[in-house]
Amino acid sequence: MWSAGLNTLRLVDYRENEIVIGAPNQIQLQRVQQRYLPFITEQVHQVVGDHVNVSLTLSDESVTSTSMDDAPQKEEPTATFAPSVDRPARLDPRMTFDSFVPGSSNRLAFAAAQSVAETPGRAYNPLMIYGNSGLGKTHLLHAIGNYVHENYPGRKVLYVSTETFLNDFIRAIQTRTQLALHERYRENDVLLIDDIQFMETRGETFHEEIFHTYNALHGEGKQIVLTSDRSPRDLAGLQERFRSRLLQGLVTEIDQPDLETRIAILHSKSEREGIELPRDVAEWIAQRVRDNIRELEGSVTMLRAFANLRQEPITLDLAKSHLTNLGHEQMSLKPETILAAVSEFYGLSVEEIRGSKRLRPLVHARHVAMYLIRDLLDNYSYPMIARIFDGRNHTTVISGVEKIKEQLTSNSELLAQINQLKRQLQGETRV
Repeated sequence: MWSAGLNTLRLVDYRENEIVIGAPNQIQLQRVQQRYLPFITEQVHQVVGDHVNVSLTLSDESVTSTSMDDAPQKEEPTATFAPSVDRPARLDPRMTFDSFVPGSSNRLAFAAAQSVAETPGRAYNPLMIYGNSGLGKTHLLHAIGNYVHENYPGRKVLYVSTETFLNDFIRAIQTRTQLALHERYRENDVLLIDDIQFMETRGETFHEEIFHTYNALHGEGKQIVLTSDRSPRDLAGLQERFRSRLLQGLVTEIDQPDLETRIAILHSKSEREGIELPRDVAEWIAQRVRDNIRELEGSVTMLRAFANLRQEPITLDLAKSHLTNLGHEQMSLKPETILAAVSEFYGLSVEEIRGSKRLRPLVHARHVAMYLIRDLLDNYSYPMIARIFDGRNHTTVISGVEKIKEQLTSNSELLAQINQLKRQLQGETRV
């Protein structure tokens, strides 16, 4: 019998080797992930076999009316387009304009994003934001979406990664539901597309779909915002006509934040999470992490974990003793190196860690490897990591990484293991 806490879950997607289950809100999602996911996985394996991965996502009831009480059955694709899980409801409510820290490196992008959110389709259309990984591009996309949702409730917003757009496109072709795909993407008043650099290696047919979607929305005065790690001029794989459309709008760069902005980001992160971060600690971290906001904020999370485990406040001595590799160069570190280190550490083979077997030691090592790749290699997105692990869905990687993050706050043994692996890996790549 299902627990009362599970009766709001919905089946979002079911494919040959992946089941995606939706929770109605972030609190419920975290509760299910922490308490019930192993039980759900066990039940699913009993019904459809242990080759199927189970992952969680946020979902509203409009996605599907199939509840968890309905056992999934294998069947041929239906004639309706089943959208991927990366939908407007997946906008991260924490990523708002209020939680973004503007500075000299991002002020133009920040102001442009605010203008677009306040007057969709009228200020800058399209808006293209580019810059290195970890500098806040995705944050601004979510901030635009959240602002429009709150202030223009009648307008439809879709946030989607390029990878998800591609997956939807492929599935629409497989199920012959291209018309439904067109309606899904072209009915929106604001379309937010993340990481379009991944379009470069895609086929001509996918480029045509993106181009015509762009034209349909732009022709109706609907807002389009895109991000990339490079300027459109440097994306050699784009169609020239699509590149010219992007250059007709506003193209703005997010650069490396200066010292004062980095300190402000650290204080903003600590205030949002109720962490007392002394000024000297913030300055010490900011001096060492110069070009990645994700690493800046991650250092605060790690410090909180260390302080909680040791039952003492955050101090400069604590930071210096536990954040010893902060900001070190990792130029030569590759996913293969991390996989090899994790496999040796846990006495498993790389093939087992990358594979699909669901034995507990394998799953744990697999999640640790996913976490380390995401944490140590800033230019690897969740979809890119998923391809390393036998082409899993990126939501599976997100679930694995978040599980390790959660355990790090209370499991001292795992924290010691992660730090030992980090020291080993960063020692090998230090210059």
